[in-house]
Amino acid sequence: MSSTTRITVTLPSDQVAKLRKLTDNVSGSVAEAVARQIRHQLLGDDLRRHEEEHGPLGDEEIAEARAKIFGSVGSTGMGAA
Repeated sequence: MSSTTRITVTLPSDQVAKLRKLTDNVSGSVAEAVARQIRHQLLGDDLRRHEEEHGPLGDEEIAEARAKIFGSVGSTGMGAA
């Protein structure tokens, strides 16, 4: 496990109340949300850099990426069993 640093964060009271209803591990949930945001930002940066160098992604490239992420071409990840 990686090292941790204790910080103070200010959140809207209603979000804290909802979060506490969902989990006993508020720190873990916040850490997961921060990790998702970091990944999202890094992927967005990579996509922008790629498109600046190679132009916009085509439909075939997008379909290939979806297949890698969701497991099959044409899968939307929505309601598939």
